[in-house]
Amino acid sequence: MNQLKMDIPAMVKQFEKDGYLIIPNALSQGQVEALNAAVDRILAEEPESLAYNIYNSVERDPAILSLIDHPELLPLMVNLLGYNIQLHISHLTVRKPNPNDVKTATNSFIHWHQDGPHPEFPQIGGLTSAYYIKICYILSDMSEPDRGNTKIIPGSHLIPHFQPGQTDVNIPVENELQVCGKPGDAFIFAQNLWHAGSPNRSTFERRQLFIGYSPIWMRPIDYHKASPQLLQHADPIRRQLLGDISDNCFKYYVPDEALVPLKRYWLGAGAGASNQ
Repeated sequence: MNQLKMDIPAMVKQFEKDGYLIIPNALSQGQVEALNAAVDRILAEEPESLAYNIYNSVERDPAILSLIDHPELLPLMVNLLGYNIQLHISHLTVRKPNPNDVKTATNSFIHWHQDGPHPEFPQIGGLTSAYYIKICYILSDMSEPDRGNTKIIPGSHLIPHFQPGQTDVNIPVENELQVCGKPGDAFIFAQNLWHAGSPNRSTFERRQLFIGYSPIWMRPIDYHKASPQLLQHADPIRRQLLGDISDNCFKYYVPDEALVPLKRYWLGAGAGASNQ
């Protein structure tokens, strides 16, 4: 594991302002190689396609499962979202080169949007809170734009009633940014930041793995209950992240301290987080 320089209070402040963070070298070269080998195995089990959306990917390979308690990024997530959190989603996306925009069953791109349910998360004063936050691990060379990069509009989460001028990802919008990075880099953003998945018309394959976290009282997207296979040999922190803390459902809303070992990473509201 790389030793990352993590000034968590400063990063929390920046995240609250911009709505995203970029983390260079979040993964070592060995980790990137192991994860890409896992992706190769997973894709070999799927029907051939130009685009893949694979949910609950933690169930598909131990290398992916190992990311949910990343020893340096997990404390950051605790201070962005609070310590009463769980794994919300593990979404593997692969976009092969598609210069002719061939329509695919799983969609080669997604237009501008905020993540969330239908109907949308509630708003107060035209703003939506951060209900879940995702780490996107970049597993292919996305160091240049126009390789199917994720697009974001920095600060859009703080603009009441914000809407992009139009939602077509193919037409540039004001202040948009394509997130670039090399294999092993990561970026972090919340569901309330406006973002889009752009088409991959390059000669490079786009591989991104989204590991998301939410309060433990929300239903995760990956599953309603973690499988025995995921829980096997899980330590207390991983067990919390997998949403297995108590048979008493009330404890998911008001947990005893012993049920949320992630509290050890919590720096308090002074770090910039406001949720618990």
